[in-house]
Amino acid sequence: MLLLVLARGAAVAQTTQTTITRAEDEAPDAYGIGIGDVLEISVWKNPELSVTVPVRPDGRISVPLLGDVQAAGMTPLALKQVLTQGFKEYVTAPGVSVMVKEIHSRRIFVTGEVVHPGAYDLQPSTKLMQALALAGGTTPYSRGRVVLLRDSRDGKTDQRFEYKLDAIISGKRPQDNVLLLPGDTLFFP
Repeated sequence: MLLLVLARGAAVAQTTQTTITRAEDEAPDAYGIGIGDVLEISVWKNPELSVTVPVRPDGRISVPLLGDVQAAGMTPLALKQVLTQGFKEYVTAPGVSVMVKEIHSRRIFVTGEVVHPGAYDLQPSTKLMQALALAGGTTPYSRGRVVLLRDSRDGKTDQRFEYKLDAIISGKRPQDNVLLLPGDTLFFP
């Protein structure tokens, strides 16, 4: 079981960030751990096994006794189950908890003619115009357009979309106020 879950977690990290390994009977909207997130792993009555660790670029974390364990692409509950199974070899009835201390994997980037360019944490259901508001709006030099650069999910060709802000604001093209994904870059020329 442990090897199956670990192998499945590794496959998830290599394919896409949209596929999440969940525990049985877990909610479909449960948070999926991502690269850069910081996790607090606690093992009850075993402080020497408890650690706070970042999820490395390869999607793994380093855990005492278990070594490198796949974390990206799993929910905290699914990771808890994997760690509990692993610790059973060393600890009688391990009480493991996994808490996401810091979220760094869900970021968008806003650049160009905006008041406050930078990286922003992506909240659930954030749309293009909301990201513009986070960046303080456009400067007087903006051309009234936005270019959305999105990593392709196959890792081969990035996607580029261009939208006119007036068309979104006027209601002529409300569908252009697109839902943003982690890693999106918005450029306001």
